[in-house]
Amino acid sequence: MVEIRFVSTNPGKFREVRDILAPCGVRTRWVRRILPEPQAEDLAEVVAAKLDATSDLSGYVLVEDSGLFIPSLNGFPGVYSAHILKLWGFDPILELLERRNRRAYFRTVAGLRKGNRRWMFAGEVDGEIAPQPRGHEGFGYDPIFVPTGSLRTF
Repeated sequence: MVEIRFVSTNPGKFREVRDILAPCGVRTRWVRRILPEPQAEDLAEVVAAKLDATSDLSGYVLVEDSGLFIPSLNGFPGVYSAHILKLWGFDPILELLERRNRRAYFRTVAGLRKGNRRWMFAGEVDGEIAPQPRGHEGFGYDPIFVPTGSLRTF
């Protein structure tokens, strides 16, 4: 069985990663650590900085950074998603979208490292922003993001 160390402070992200990788025969260990999040224009730059900050860990090390991108707000909050959510919560974003297109997408970039070898992976989920938060199970922006083809928030 392959073992990966997932480095994050977010227990919700850890559970999500563990549940995705377990059926593939990957055992995920959580390393709870605050990693640098440079103010960068691209999630991949943030992930590269996070990988650099884990050089003391051996074996496979996985980090990620995600953002909610809203085209009608010029991509805001984007790479600043976690910071904006912590400062403002949902209300200002919902207010900004009252008369704008609610289309949005989540983008995630994951970085995997073993020794000096690195791999980067990216993924996106299209959807829209709900008029108000719904649901009780998610974390981050999950309560306001409705993926395309669904009537429910993440």
